[in-house]
This record gives sequence, structure tokens and C-alpha cells, in this order.
Amino acid sequence: MAILSFNTKVHFGHGESKQLVFETQNLKIKKPLFVTDKGVRAAGVFDLAIASLGDIQSPVIFDQTPPNPTEDAAVAGFDTYQANGCDGIIGIGGGATLDLAKAIAVLCSDPVPLWEYCNRNAHPHPIIQPPPLILMPTTSGSGSEVGRSAVIIFNNGIKAGVGCPTIVSVAICDPDLTRSLPKYMTAATGMDALSHCVETFCSPLINPPIDAIALDGLTRLFKHIEQAVVDGQDADARWNMMMGALEGAVCFQKGLGAVHSVSHSLGALGYHHGTLNAIMLPHVLAINAVVLKDKLPLLCRAMDLPATTDLVDTFLRLNQRLGLPAGLKALGVEKTSFQSLAQASLADNAHKTNPRLLTAADYLTLLEAAW
Repeated sequence: MAILSFNTKVHFGHGESKQLVFETQNLKIKKPLFVTDKGVRAAGVFDLAIASLGDIQSPVIFDQTPPNPTEDAAVAGFDTYQANGCDGIIGIGGGATLDLAKAIAVLCSDPVPLWEYCNRNAHPHPIIQPPPLILMPTTSGSGSEVGRSAVIIFNNGIKAGVGCPTIVSVAICDPDLTRSLPKYMTAATGMDALSHCVETFCSPLINPPIDAIALDGLTRLFKHIEQAVVDGQDADARWNMMMGALEGAVCFQKGLGAVHSVSHSLGALGYHHGTLNAIMLPHVLAINAVVLKDKLPLLCRAMDLPATTDLVDTFLRLNQRLGLPAGLKALGVEKTSFQSLAQASLADNAHKTNPRLLTAADYLTLLEAAW
């Protein structure tokens, strides 16, 4: 039986970005470090998110978030925090930005090498008295604002998590901040969230409340993802996408599977996480199908499909309609990397909760199928 845990205070709804001013006051944040990226700033989303704070004199902004957050970026953000005498962190952006903001907060606890905090270690370094942290997602994908870890590419080349389930002081989820998200990123981040719901439901750990949440998230995401891509201004679609993404991340406590063990391994090479999850999902379902006979009909029901629907074909066709790549080959992944990717996938924590225990040979088969 998994441990039941729901950690993060969340404001959710259209216009809820207005809560930022009240939460900074509640947390006694006088000089925040704003963590974001240049794209969010250029699109005007950053200004929209912080509008309730009014005019800020000389705000401290770290906008150097890479597409996949790195240990070096976390150290640079921490140095900016220290140099400017900040007393809290506000992360505004997609999953990479939110994970980076978490990692910076972890380093503020004690700036030992970030790897010492990684959940790959038998005894990770404790996180003690991190600064207040507010997260505001601008995509509906990773759900990092309520997730249990910060996923980072460490200086040793491994992409893995830093377990920090209680580090977020408050999450502010305003679907209005996602309205200008481009079609491709809406699709890729949406499939990221959808894969979370499917993989956590398929995990062999026992956690009935999480199963119910995962199925509800899947219902919302499958129903609304295509409309959100077609019309980013559709308020109802954006609300349901953000709720589905939040639900998918709440479910992380039940564990993920081979979709994520492979995407983490490939993500260490710089590929976009949500795109990888979209590509891998149907192929992982196919390789796991033999042990999912009782669960597949329930996934179908959540998607309002007949119980005998071929979900492998359903997700392949959905990716095609969303304009996502058909396989790893389209991303430029070389087959010569498959052996090392298979070994890295075996070492990833998500591998441990795949519905069936995969071998290195299974991962090679999976990579070939997805290529």
C-alpha cells in the first residue's frame, strides 16, 4: 500500500493569479527571486502573472531556465538569490522553470552539491528550512507545482529527481496564464500530463484514491486536449487541461513507469520531456498490455471509449492529430545510443513501478518500436 499524501496548498481558477500579492504578504516575502524564462517574459505572461504585485522597484529576475533544468542553472539561480539578499522564490513558467525554482530553494537550504539531494542516493542530504516558494504554472503539463520532486540534469549527466514533496509553500494555478501557449507546446505538455494519469493508474502499487484522481484527470485531458490546441483561448478547455495536469502530478506518489524511465534517459540528451512522453506512451502500453487486462477497460471508460478499444492505436492517432512527431527518429535520436539508453532506463526510479519488470532487452525492443 502506498503512503497517502496530499501536500500542497493550491489556488485554482481563472484570475487566481491575483492571489500572488496576498500569498507573498502571508509568507512575509519582501524581496523575491523571480524564476522564469525568456519566452514567458517575451509573451507577456510573466507580467500578467505578477500584475497583482503592482510596480516593483528593481525586481530580481532569473530568466536563464534551460529547456531541461540543469544543476548549473540551479547553482546560478542560487548565486543570484544570495547576491541580491532575496528572502523567497516565485517560479513562473512551465515544468522546467518550476523544477528549477524548487532546486534553487533546495540549495538555499544548504548549498552542498545538488547531487547529494538526489533521490538516487540511499540517504539524500536533508532539506532544512528552505525559503518560502510560490509556483505559478504557465503550461498544463508537468504539474510540478504539486509534484513530489524537482527533475534535474545533474553535472554527472544523469536526469533524476530531487525529492522535495513539501518544499512548495503555495501553488497558484490560473488557466488564463496558459491561453497564449503555442499549439505545439499545448499538445506536447498536454500529452505529458495525460501520460502521468495513464502511467500512475497502471502502476502496480495500491492507492485507490490516487487511481480515482488519475482516471478523472485522464477524462479531462483526453476530452479537452484537441480543443485546447485548436483554440487556445477556449477558457473551459484551458481550465480542464490545467486541472488534469495538476491531478496527474498529485498521482506521482503511486509511481510512474517505462514511459518516464525512457524519457528521463533521453531527456538527459536534451530532448523535450512532453514530446518524449507522447511518443513513448503507446509503445509502453503495448509492451505492458499483457499485465493490464483489468485496467485497460477502465482507461477506456474514463476516455468515454468502448471497453475493447485499442488504446495503442488511439494514442498513436491522437499524437498524429495533435501534430506531434511519429517517433524518436523524427527527433534525431540515433540507434547507436539505444544500448546506453536501455541501461539508463533500468537505473531510473520510474522503472521500479512499471506494471511488469522490464529487462535491458525489453527496453531495446521498446526503443526500436518507438523509433
